[in-house]
Amino acid sequence: MTEKIAIGLMSGTSLDGVDAVLTKISGYGVDTNLEVLGFTSLDIDDTLRQKILNVSHPESSRVDDITSLNMELGMIWSNAVTKLLDETQYKGAIDFIASHGQTIHHLPNAKAPHVRSTLQIGDPSYLAYDHNTDVVFNFRMMDMVAGGDGAPLVPYTEFVLYRDANKTRLLQNIGGIGNVTVIPANAQLDDVSAFDTGPGNMMMNAAMAYFYQKPYDKDASMAKQGHLIQDLFDTLATNPYLNIAPPKSTGREMFGEDVVKEICESYPDQANDVLYTLTYFTAFTIAQAYKDFVMPHHTIDEVILGGGGAYNPLLVSLIDEMLDGVKVITQESLGFSSDAKEAIAFVILGNETLNKQPSNVPTATGASKPVILGQIQPKPF
Repeated sequence: MTEKIAIGLMSGTSLDGVDAVLTKISGYGVDTNLEVLGFTSLDIDDTLRQKILNVSHPESSRVDDITSLNMELGMIWSNAVTKLLDETQYKGAIDFIASHGQTIHHLPNAKAPHVRSTLQIGDPSYLAYDHNTDVVFNFRMMDMVAGGDGAPLVPYTEFVLYRDANKTRLLQNIGGIGNVTVIPANAQLDDVSAFDTGPGNMMMNAAMAYFYQKPYDKDASMAKQGHLIQDLFDTLATNPYLNIAPPKSTGREMFGEDVVKEICESYPDQANDVLYTLTYFTAFTIAQAYKDFVMPHHTIDEVILGGGGAYNPLLVSLIDEMLDGVKVITQESLGFSSDAKEAIAFVILGNETLNKQPSNVPTATGASKPVILGQIQPKPF
């Protein structure tokens, strides 16, 4: 099989940075072989983070800001690739780049006059021009046209990388939003299911920004000093999203900064208690989602945590405690980087697109059929 050098880019709803991974990939589908050659992350500074937040909310977004930021992010994505190539000292040709872009709004359940839609910005033209390669982007649209939510997209890649003949595995990504992929033992693709469990790092990060002007709670150092605010938790636990049966997806619209700001304003002198409670709530949404929607159908052998939340020791310990008797491990236990997980996923999705293979999972997104995802910006010269 012909080997290709490919780069994957991911910037999630947590807005902490642009992840870039350099890989060697061959084959496609279940015959995919992938080797990670290097990984880096380009930080998103406070000014850029605020720009993204401003265009993500209807109350503060402007069409000229969206238009400008679409190109600005394209330049920054290209800078992330340059940083990756410099750090790995890779000088050869790049066969393709797969870029998720930056989600600024996601409306899978839109009501009139709006239509079901999603928008990821970060135009791929700079990537194609600066690095003279094909770029695959805009992965969510075709699944939506086929009746799906356009999310989650990583289940296909997790099926390719993590299916096991004897174990039922749950792949829990904890980015800005939490999402789980359920891969039964000896699964075929049609057996795979996935859905967004609720908040990942988003609410915790927003509280850290409010109280401490920091992007995240490193090592849960602040949350560890807090205690559960029972009334707040009880209110959060009534969120209607938690009771919706999969397939389902969510985002900033339900668990974002506006919601957290109201919480923080209600508990101005309990910063660490708020952080502990939001961490506890995030763990609860993950564990409860399994109990409500997975355990009635499957015996879980392993839960594999990935994404930035896998480095939050308090969150991991709470999930482990709430799933008493279930083995909970991180991506690192299997030789993969939790940080690089989603960037790797988009390499695989881009590879499927270029091989003209469908890579959505209808049982996860709700689409009516498998479809080929993504759009292609050919290299310009």
